[in-house]
Amino acid sequence: MSTPSLETRPCVLGICDGSGFVVDEVHNVANPCACQRERQGRRPGDLSAVIPKRYRGVSFDRPPVTEITSGAVTMVRRYVRDIDASLDAGRGLWLFGDVGTGKTTLAMLVSKEAIEAGRSVAIYSLPRLLAEIRTTFDEDSERSYVHLLDRLAEVDLLHLDDVGTEKTSAWVLEQLYAIINARYEDEKSVIITTNLDREQLGEQIHERTASRLEEMCDLIPLYGNDQRAQAYG
Repeated sequence: MSTPSLETRPCVLGICDGSGFVVDEVHNVANPCACQRERQGRRPGDLSAVIPKRYRGVSFDRPPVTEITSGAVTMVRRYVRDIDASLDAGRGLWLFGDVGTGKTTLAMLVSKEAIEAGRSVAIYSLPRLLAEIRTTFDEDSERSYVHLLDRLAEVDLLHLDDVGTEKTSAWVLEQLYAIINARYEDEKSVIITTNLDREQLGEQIHERTASRLEEMCDLIPLYGNDQRAQAYG
């Protein structure tokens, strides 16, 4: 059957062929792809909810996920098995460990599953998010600081990558605390990745923020060789 006409661009989730529809060959129908919400629903000033190109094809059934520590993959698989229940309960994941062990890959897999389930997701590296917060103080900014914080507090899942790599300052610590505390109070899910262990992260982002994250999230350690170095070395 012919797929309904829609401007062809790469699927931001890596699901469809770019048409915005997924063809069910058994029933001979074309169903809207979840990427349509991203392509049609975003407005200037919206939060980032696009899976980066490198991670659009992530799956439990293919590398690099099949090469990641099995215990960590099992915990993530359990989390996404009923993604709605996990998010409704406000539970999150804290993936930590060595560089190149698959933390971001697993986190992106969770975010992809949440988007496919129709849940609202915001995906940022923490340095990029802090840069975006700074722009709210510009005279020509499309949104206010309060509006951005409110939006970050509202989404079903906030995905923060590379927590602990940002340069620490009193301003950075306050912004991170404000975001995490708002989600903590509203029982909203957070997923973070970091190269730091629990004690190190507490020192980097302040114990009051780390303790809230610890209460909100299941901690998943990933250790081993740098897969990126092996792939390109």
